[in-house]
Formats: sequence, structure tokens, C-alpha cells
Amino acid sequence: MIQPQMPETKNWRFHRDVEQLGWLTIDTPGPVNTLSREAIAELELLVERFEQLARSNELAGIILLSGKDSGFIAGADISEFDAMSDFSVLPDALRRTHALLARIEQLTIPVVAGIHGFCLGGGLELALACHYRVAVNDDKTRIGFPEVGLGIFPGFGGTGRSIRQVGPVDAMQIMLTGKMLRAGAARGLNLVDKLVRHRDMLRWEARKAVLQKRRSSEAPFHKRAMAMGPLRGYVANKMREQARKKARQEHYPAPFALIDLFERHGDDWQAMIAGEVDAFVPLMGSSAATNLRRVFFASEGLKKQGTKGVRFARVHVIGAGVMGGDIAAWCALRGMSVTLQDLDMERIKPALDRAKKLFRKRLKKKHEVDAAVMRLEADATGKGVGRADVIIEAVVEKLEVKQAIFGGLEDQLKPGAILATNTSSIELERIAEKLKQPERLIGLHFFNPVAQLPLVEVIRSSFNTDAEIGKGAAFALAIGKSPVVVKSAPGFLVNRVLMPYMLGAVERVERGESPELLDAAAVAFGMPMGPIELMDTVGLDVGKSVATELGHAVPEGSRFDRLVKDGKLGRKTGEGFYKWVDGKAQKGETPAHADLAGLGRELVKPLVDMTEVVVAEGVVANEQLADIGVIMGTGFAPFLGGPLKARQDGRV
Repeated sequence: MIQPQMPETKNWRFHRDVEQLGWLTIDTPGPVNTLSREAIAELELLVERFEQLARSNELAGIILLSGKDSGFIAGADISEFDAMSDFSVLPDALRRTHALLARIEQLTIPVVAGIHGFCLGGGLELALACHYRVAVNDDKTRIGFPEVGLGIFPGFGGTGRSIRQVGPVDAMQIMLTGKMLRAGAARGLNLVDKLVRHRDMLRWEARKAVLQKRRSSEAPFHKRAMAMGPLRGYVANKMREQARKKARQEHYPAPFALIDLFERHGDDWQAMIAGEVDAFVPLMGSSAATNLRRVFFASEGLKKQGTKGVRFARVHVIGAGVMGGDIAAWCALRGMSVTLQDLDMERIKPALDRAKKLFRKRLKKKHEVDAAVMRLEADATGKGVGRADVIIEAVVEKLEVKQAIFGGLEDQLKPGAILATNTSSIELERIAEKLKQPERLIGLHFFNPVAQLPLVEVIRSSFNTDAEIGKGAAFALAIGKSPVVVKSAPGFLVNRVLMPYMLGAVERVERGESPELLDAAAVAFGMPMGPIELMDTVGLDVGKSVATELGHAVPEGSRFDRLVKDGKLGRKTGEGFYKWVDGKAQKGETPAHADLAGLGRELVKPLVDMTEVVVAEGVVANEQLADIGVIMGTGFAPFLGGPLKARQDGRV
């Protein structure tokens, strides 16, 4: 009997070797592998052929690998999500994919996934449908379900299969947080079965797994028991409590829909998969998911702004205060060699101590912490300037001080080094007035807290060329930040739009309104924290300085003015509008209010108004950049898509 040939495919390669092992390689168009509708349709044809070969004993097993250096599979093709959100299309597409992965799982021959780099979302769901998983145990491997960040949850059977493999509590935690796991953690949870040290060992280990007919074991009974009987309702309620602490259901419905699905079917992984479709479909077309996809694409677009091929190894930071010290610590955490300069060691030491705390929190292994500590060097005399690829000034927000610093640096720089200021509001043209080459000075404006906020405003003066700005954006990307290019203008983008919002709230407090109520209203609207707590977090001295720079008067004798004069500057001094203990604002009771979210909209309106002005003035290139910049720099509600999208939708 003549067997049919393998189908021709654009996204997959397949060959059988002399041992009758089938090597299936995914290599989709583009820099990362994604499961597009075309890729899934092609896989259906391939699986049909595998079933035939298995029945005729012409195939001993299948090994699924990636043909890309970037990783295994990054997930479903998000560019297709808008079209797929159509209720007339999505349910059948999901059921068809469910059926396909079930057929892979039901193959009578072993199917082994070899994982390196990113294995996320739909990629992990496909890997979980395989019988055994081998992963490379290096720092590049990341395994998880990030779907919650897009307003959905796993929809290709990942809910049930992850619960089967990991157990209900751990699996739900992975899905609800969107956390990406390292290979060792994934192995410990039973998401993967075997670790290898290098990618070139994947093929050999996967081959052995097929020949030995290895099968992954399910989660042990004591873990599965957490989803049985009345205990499941208790566990679901605990999950809801935790979810409410992070997000409101009306803003982000996906986590709560997933918990509801678990409460209905968490004791039966196959019923959980079957229940995905009805729960998933309403989420995909929701305004939250639509806006979160917009935010995702805008965020990805920021990566295209940096000049390609530029390398950075050494950073010199001038100013060891909160911002300068934390910028230096972040650069060291991200692998740069950093020298940190201030007038003396007494001023530098607190920054080094804070850096050690950051390293211990972010790095799991002692040798990694020790290496980061070694990369950060105190440098009171400024000897690191001449060696640095990037010099960042982060001293007090006073024009004459900044001018004096840069005047003494210019002749020390090595060719091609970036010269940058972390100014939060002063136009670069004024800072660069006395430089011989004013075109060298760019702005790299970080946000407090540096370790948490992803945005860096790359500030372009009238002197700068595309080359300097491209290098600045490339540096921001190299340290894991998201660059938004803005024109040099008072306050740039984020502080320009924040000040009317924060000062408007401060004025209401001056008139006797409750700071707790105003903060609660902003959070009810969707902000991560309220404007008064934010002012304390930024620092009242910084807030007053930026307000003055932007022409907003802080009245003499006002509460704001008195707090600054008394040195009560907010979180960093332990007291501002609130008292602060262990980094947390100590708030009183929140007064009752009939419409908290409505009050929140009222508070946020000046921010949205000013964002429109900033775009009209050309401070940012377009509305999408303004929206993503304000989201990343202020935490403006991502589920609304940004201030301008929110206004367009009638939400502000």
C-alpha cells in the first residue's frame, strides 16, 4: 500500500530518521514562533499523517523542537486576536484546537517536546499536550501563561492540563499571576519532566525519552485533593480574595472568570478544558481585552526605536540620591558595570545598601547577588567617567547645578559615549547652553521607583540628531526599560500630564477634602494608587520643584508648602501628607461616597486634558505613544487603553 506523502507546510518541518523517529520543527515566519490559524491548520494535517504512520508502525515517536534561537513558542498569534474575537468564529476555532491537542495526546506513540527560551501561552498548552517535556536549564528559558495580561486566560486546554500536571493551587497561581517560571521552578512544579544544561543536549535527551516511552506523571493526590468536594469552593474564595487585592472585577474580569471556571470544574481536568470555551469567548471581545491588546502592541512597538547593534558595558551615574542610586543599582542588576559618584562615601553608602536589598530581592542565588554587588562601584572622584559608555546625571533639579556638572565632563568623555541627564522637567537646551557640543546631551528620564516603573523618557532637544536619540533608546532597551521619545519641553510627557492631576487633588485636600477619599476614588477609577499617595511617593520636594518649573504656584503657607519647609517630603522621609511605615502609607478611614468611580473620573480629567495638549504640541509623535507613555509612567489604567483611548471611548 502506498502511504500518502507528508503535507507541504510553511510553519513546520518534518523528517523521519533511520530509527523511525519523527522530528517535527516549528519555524514560523517572523523572529518568534507563534501559533497562527495557518500554523494550527497545518498541524492538523500533520497529526492526521502521524496517526496513519503510528497505525502502520512506521513511526516510533515524535520529537517537537523549535527552529528559532529565540525560543520554543511564544503563544498564539496576537495579531489575529481582533478578528478571532468575533463570537461567530471563536467558539468553533477553540473547539477545533481543543480537538487537535487531544489527538496529539491520544497518539499511541510517544510525543516529546524539547523546550528552550520562551515557552508561553499556547506554546505551553501545546507542550502540555505532549507526553513528556525536556527543557534547557539556563537563564533564557521562561515557561508560563501570560494571557491574564491580555485580559483572557489559557484557551487551548491549558487550564485543565496545567491542573492535571501541577495541581490546582499552583496551576491557578501560575495562570492568575501570568508569572513566567525559570526552568528549575517549572521542573519543581512538574510542568516539565527533565532538564538539560545546553540546547544542544535537547535532541539526545528527547530521543532517549521517545525510545524509552517515557510519560509524564500527574500531580500527586495530596495536591489534586485541593480541588475535591467542598474544599474547592473554599480554595476558590481564597483566590478571589487575593485577586481583589490586585484588581477590580469590573476592570479586569479574566482572573475572576478563571476562578469561576475552576470552582465549577476544578476536580475534573477534562471538564475544565471543555468549559474553557463558554468562559473564554466573552472575555476575548471585552473592552478590557481589546484595550490590553492595544497596550501590548504599543509596548512592542517601543522596541523598534533603538539603534540596532549598539553595545553598552559601562555606566557612570552622578548623584547617589534616591533616583541616581536606584538607576545605578538597576543598571548593575541588568549586567552593566556601574560607577556611582557623589561628593563623598557618606552620601554613596546608603545607595549601595539599597542596591544590595534590590539584588537580594530580584536574584535568587548568592553568587548572582555577589556578582551584582561587584558590578556596582563607589566612585567619589569620578574616575569612571572616561571609561563609561553612558554617563547619567541625576542630581538635584537645579539648572545651575546641572550646568556646572556637564561643563566639567565634556572633555573627559570617550568617543561615542552617551551623555544624559535624568532631569524631570528642565528643557535640555537650557542645560546644554554652555556645552561645546550641545548635540551630545540627551535626556534619559527614569521614574520612581526605578525597579518597578518600566518607562524611560528619551528626551530630544533641538540640538540632537537621530543617532543620539537612537542610541539612548537602545540603552533603555538594553537595561530592560521601555523608551518613549519625547521633545524637550517643560515637564516632557509624564510630569506634564501628572502635575495638573496631582496638584488638583492637593488643592482639594487644602480645601478640607479627605486624602483617603480622593485616593480611593482614583483607585476605583482604575489608577494603581491615588494622587495624594503618588505625590508622597514621588517626593513633595520633587513635586514642588516640577510644579514651579511648569508654572504651577505652590501657595505660601499652604499645607503643601509647610510640609516641604518642614522636611516632611513623603515616603522617603517617613512623613508627607501621610505617615509612612515600612514603605506603606498609614491611612485613616475612607469616608463614604455615593459614586467613587465618578469622583475618580473627575480627578483624572485634568490628566486626560493635558495629554491631548501634549500631543497637539508635538511633544510626542502620536496618540498611541502618548497613551503607552502615560500608562507606563503613571500606571494609568491599562484596561482603558490609555487616557486618550479612554476619552475616545467615553470613559473620561
